[in-house]
Amino acid sequence: MKMRLEDAMVYALAAAGRGMTSEQLAETINRDRLHVRADGKPVTGRQVYAAVCRNSTVFVKEGGRILLAM
Repeated sequence: MKMRLEDAMVYALAAAGRGMTSEQLAETINRDRLHVRADGKPVTGRQVYAAVCRNSTVFVKEGGRILLAM
């Protein structure tokens, strides 16, 4: 099942049980094919970081890592 990027990020963080850098999160999403871009290219750390900034009620940045705010 393919997810929106934000949903894939939540899933990956919950499964890991720990915070991750944007690059680690992008790598996990691409490896597990949780989200596939419309152009077929891999998700980048910049896209992950932008999604964090857009969703401050879901994600927090702490010590260089992205965590779930829940």
